[in-house]
Amino acid sequence: MGWLTASGGYEVTLRESTLVARNAKGRELRSVPTALRDDPVVVGLRQLTEWLGRHEAQCRTDIERWMVRSLPVPVEVLAQVWPDESWRTALTDLVVAVLDDDGGWDPDEVGFLRAAEPAGGSQPGRIGVVNLDGETVRRDAARVLIPHPVTLSDLDDLREFAADLGVQQSVDQLFRQIHVRPATLEAGASRVEEYSGGRYEQLRHLTSRATKLGYPVRGGNAVCRVFEGGRVVEARSWVGAEDPYYETETGDLVFTDRDGAGLALADVGPVAWSEGIRMAAALYAGRVVKQEEGEDE
Repeated sequence: MGWLTASGGYEVTLRESTLVARNAKGRELRSVPTALRDDPVVVGLRQLTEWLGRHEAQCRTDIERWMVRSLPVPVEVLAQVWPDESWRTALTDLVVAVLDDDGGWDPDEVGFLRAAEPAGGSQPGRIGVVNLDGETVRRDAARVLIPHPVTLSDLDDLREFAADLGVQQSVDQLFRQIHVRPATLEAGASRVEEYSGGRYEQLRHLTSRATKLGYPVRGGNAVCRVFEGGRVVEARSWVGAEDPYYETETGDLVFTDRDGAGLALADVGPVAWSEGIRMAAALYAGRVVKQEEGEDE
C-alpha cells in the first residue's frame, strides 16, 4: 500500500497490518501522532486492519472445517480465492491429496500445496505441489482433500520433511495433536470417562472456554461435528445445564449420529475419535486444580 495524505502534512500507510506514519519531511515516526487519532484516513486504515484480521481468522476457520469434516474442495474454488493474500497464506503448504472420481485418494501422492489454477477450455483444473521427493509438480485435479493428520499414514515423515523445508502452516494440520483410537475397546463401550470430573467454579467459565476453543454448546454439551465415512458424527462432552453461576464438572464424552442416537466407541471413525478426544482433553485441561497438601499458598 502506498502513502496516504492525512491532516497536518502527515502521511500514513499500512505495513504488515501495522499503521505507520511519516512527517512532512518524509521521516518515519516511531508511533502515530495523537493528533491523527481521529483523522478520517487513519480511522479508515484502522477499520481496514480490523476487517483484515477478521477475514484472515475466517479463512483459517473455514479451511480447518474442510479438514475436520473431510470435505472435498473443488480446485475451481481454490483458484478463485488464491489471489487473495489471506486465503493464499492460509492454504500454502497444507498437505493435500487429489481425489479420484470415487472420492478416494492415494496417501503416497500427497504434497504441500503451492498453487491452484482454474480449468480453461479443454484443460482441467490443476494444483501445484511440492511432493515427497522435494520436487514441484503440477497435477490435474477437479477436487482435492485436506487430509486430517490422523489419516496420514506417513505423518512422522511428513512432519520431518516439513521441518526440512522450513514449512510453517497457518492452519494447524501436520502438528495438530492427534489421538488414535485404541485397537481394543471394552465390548459395547459407548463413552469415554477419562476426561470427566474436571471441576469448574462456575458453569459459565466452562461454556466460555468451550466457545473460545470453537465448540458450540447445545443441550448441556460441548459439540464437535465431523463428517466421516459418508455420515455425520458428533462428539459430545457434557459441561452442564444448570445455573451458569453454579459449580460444574466436565462429564463423559460420547459420540452420536446425525439424529442423536449413541454410537459404540468401536464404530467411531479415526477423525471423529481424534477430534472428540482433543475437545474433551482441552476442556478438562481448564479445570480448577487443587493445591496438594503441604504446597505453599
